[in-house]
Formats: sequence, C-alpha cells, structure tokens
Amino acid sequence: NKPVAFVCHAPGVLRHVKSPDGKPLVEGKNVTGFTNTEEEAVGLTNVVPFLVEDELIAKGGIYSKGEDWGSYVVMDGLLITGQNPTSSAATAARLIEQFAD
Repeated sequence: NKPVAFVCHAPGVLRHVKSPDGKPLVEGKNVTGFTNTEEEAVGLTNVVPFLVEDELIAKGGIYSKGEDWGSYVVMDGLLITGQNPTSSAATAARLIEQFAD
C-alpha cells in the first residue's frame, strides 16, 4: 500500500510482477515507459532483449505515450510510470506528492 515509480526502461521489470490473483500487475492499469520509436531512434531495437512498450501492452497494460523525448508521466493508483529520462523529475515529483498525502 505504498506508491512506487518506474522511469524509462524500468517499467519493463513489471512484466515479471503479478498481482495476488496471479494476473500481470499492469493488466488494466494505465502505464508508460520507453517507447518503441525512442528505442529505434537510439538504434537499440535489435539489441535490447525486449521492447518496454510491447511488453507492457502484451501484459494487458493500458499503454500511452507522449512525444518522443518529452516529459510524460502516467499514474494509476499507487503505480507511477515515466516514459523516458526526461520524465524523471516529473515522475519523482508525483512520487513525493504521494508520500506527502
């Protein structure tokens, strides 16, 4: 029952996390993370073991994104996700707000 935040590639670890009922934690939740187009722009599409955007969608996440390299944060309950490194400060601010409540 505490807020948690993930930025850039970090939301990809959520592909391994299940809720108590055994379903993927991100299923039905609004999430974001490093986009396929950002990955392509840095030339790592065929280097990384998986694409964050594809994995979050495959696990049932309601994935959304902002402009490439812009700040974009999504919050769903206690789960906070940021799209890319530019989103770090805004994601941290959202997390701090949650601890203040």
